[in-house]
Amino acid sequence: MEIELRINGSARRLDVSPQVSLLDALREYLGLTGTKKGCDQGACGACTVLVDGRRINSCLALAVQYQGRDITTIEGVDHPLQAAFVRTDGFQCGYCTPGQICSAIGMLAEHKDGAPSAATEHLADTGELDDAEIRERMSGNLCRCGAYNGIVAAIKEVAK
Repeated sequence: MEIELRINGSARRLDVSPQVSLLDALREYLGLTGTKKGCDQGACGACTVLVDGRRINSCLALAVQYQGRDITTIEGVDHPLQAAFVRTDGFQCGYCTPGQICSAIGMLAEHKDGAPSAATEHLADTGELDDAEIRERMSGNLCRCGAYNGIVAAIKEVAK
């Protein structure tokens, strides 16, 4: 089946079976290998990309579902979080970093739009992002190296 995806600002045509995940389309058909395959079950967040500015696990999404939507992978990201991750040592091996950064961008937008999390004390007032709020909002992204303190510090730095 031939589809057209808008990825990182460019239209890309590819021929895929209907059951091909967005993750596999990105990596295997388009050569965009920044998005990582971790668990392939939506549990680790290594495959997080942005679709129309919202974060999704691309391993759980079918490529055919995303025709006509704006998909941003780490290759298309130009955001202050990238430098903040370096400054705060928010990565170690780097495997999860692309998903962490895409997820953090989406999470910051969600917070800005007033979306509460399970850690939000008063649902009508999302307030500033403290450590507990950031950790809860990023809980779908795992880091096997344990760079969580640096990740939280990077997000706090950019959120200010």
